[in-house]
Amino acid sequence: MTTPPVDDDDVPRFWRELGLPGLVDVHVHFLPERVQAKVWAYFAAAETHYGAAWPVQYPLPEDERLAVLERLGVRAFPTLPYPHRAGMAAWLNDWSAGFAAAHPQVLPSATFFPEPEAPHYVAEALDRGVRVFKVHVQVGAFDPRDRLLEPVWARLEETGTPVVIHCGSGPLRGEHTGPEPMIGLLERHPRLQLVIAHLGMPEYRAFLDLAERYERVHLDTTMFATDFTERLMPFDPADRPRLAALREKVLLGSDFPSIPYPYAEQLAALARLDLGDDWLRSVLWANGARLFGVAG
Repeated sequence: MTTPPVDDDDVPRFWRELGLPGLVDVHVHFLPERVQAKVWAYFAAAETHYGAAWPVQYPLPEDERLAVLERLGVRAFPTLPYPHRAGMAAWLNDWSAGFAAAHPQVLPSATFFPEPEAPHYVAEALDRGVRVFKVHVQVGAFDPRDRLLEPVWARLEETGTPVVIHCGSGPLRGEHTGPEPMIGLLERHPRLQLVIAHLGMPEYRAFLDLAERYERVHLDTTMFATDFTERLMPFDPADRPRLAALREKVLLGSDFPSIPYPYAEQLAALARLDLGDDWLRSVLWANGARLFGVAG
């Protein structure tokens, strides 16, 4: 086993000793400045929302955040915009397209909301080369099975475009979070290329079931197994063999920049699972590189 990183400065040593060219992180957020400020203000009041402090680790200007990822060795990452109401998605998509065009390491990202315009702007995003969509069921407060999204899901199933979807009930439960809406969605569209954010916390077992059952369902590691998350929503160690068996379907995610601990803690937490260096190589690089076509 490769020794886990002790801090952010040690992260490049960690992935180099694993024989990797860097990291592919499928769960990074870059948002318009005023939206990002509102997100950070929300986390500043985290004890009201979550009952626990959430000290954002990287509340930095945009260029400094990009520099942090460069130093860590994150070679590819998305922007993952997400709307909390109708009328936002198309604007977020335009902003994200401009950001990706200016930064070649960024995976062009987009989002959608259940509204009549969604099929149109999703088609536009696909036409200009979007490689990943983001959906946040709890923040958006919508059922992913909403009839307005039926043509969107059908198109994304056809194209095989990955969708990072926050659908578990952690850290906050929503009216439409949890496995049941996703089970219903996948019954309609079994070939969707979904990436279940946060490994579906806290309903880990149910989302492991979906990753085992559906060929294109993946899991991302965002905040998974860290000390912060284990205190709130622990993972049953009895399910580690299932996680090991799903090695080709687990992707590194971090939630940078709004995590309440250093980036290195996510990597160290995954190493502490003791699933082996081959598992880490798949999760930290190979799976994301394959899914998004990232060259080594």
